[in-house]
Amino acid sequence: MNRFTYARPADLAGALREIARDPGARFIAGGTNLVDLMKYDVERPTRLVDVTRLPGLDAIEETAAGGLRIGALVSNTAIAYDARIGRRYPLLASAVLAGASPQLRNAASTGGNLLQRTRCYYFYDAATPCNKREPGSGCPAIGGVNRIHAILGTSEHCIATHPSDMCVALAALEAVVQVAGPGGERAIPFAEFHRLPGDHPERDTTLCQDEIITAVELPPEGFAEHHTYLKLRDRLSYAFALVSVAAALELDGGRIARARIALGGVAHKPWRMPEAEAALAGQPAEAASFALAADRLLAGAQGHGHNDFKIDLARRAILRALSQAAAGTPQSQTDKRIR
Repeated sequence: MNRFTYARPADLAGALREIARDPGARFIAGGTNLVDLMKYDVERPTRLVDVTRLPGLDAIEETAAGGLRIGALVSNTAIAYDARIGRRYPLLASAVLAGASPQLRNAASTGGNLLQRTRCYYFYDAATPCNKREPGSGCPAIGGVNRIHAILGTSEHCIATHPSDMCVALAALEAVVQVAGPGGERAIPFAEFHRLPGDHPERDTTLCQDEIITAVELPPEGFAEHHTYLKLRDRLSYAFALVSVAAALELDGGRIARARIALGGVAHKPWRMPEAEAALAGQPAEAASFALAADRLLAGAQGHGHNDFKIDLARRAILRALSQAAAGTPQSQTDKRIR
């Protein structure tokens, strides 16, 4: 681990001053991802700015619009077991419970979850080339061992996947990320927060280096009646998704009035396709409609050898998740057997 300095500012203004004075500085809260990356010599910050004691960022509050505002320092555990979230946004609570372990959820923060980095083997191995670590060095996952890698939204420079479960649910709920920086505050729609790799796979998000996440805001509508978070993985606990699906439906009788579908484990960001969701509007909530949505969501999907199986796995997962959501029988995160 490289040498670094440490600061613990007392307020948000102080935190922004600290991050602005050093381009190599990084914010740290729970540290559940950043500390690992430092140990592996993947991240080499010159200064750590500890934000765990900043006031006003550790609460879940009602918004004027009727939604909920989740502060950036709220732990994943607090989200999972908050009564308001469980009642109004059970899709989010389920996704959080599907991720990590109880110990990690106790430490992990909301803001940090949004910023966690890929678990690509090559990214974590500082002895191998990786365009995310060193732009222009190459992507050995293309043509290499790529079982966990992306099938959608890839580029010739990177086929890594985004690892978060929580973010898949937030994408489906159309949350908004609130950030602050030297230029003031701004709101970023969740669909615009994470980036596809393109020519700059080293950039995971649209957040600037000198900005900090302050909160995530949920809209009033939480699809509490018809939802599911389905996560398919190599083992039933403490494993990242091969494919995950956040599905949310609003039904009118036996027909779909609105639909939201977000996929995890398949792209560099939570994957949504609004046109696929729009195609479900007015359709009967049955297998044929769900198959049409799956075909549209996976249009252009491409395997890279070891991960070819993900295309069919994703299709089956979408069908199962939409069926669970339509029936009002969400996937249990305690009994993880898929029914």
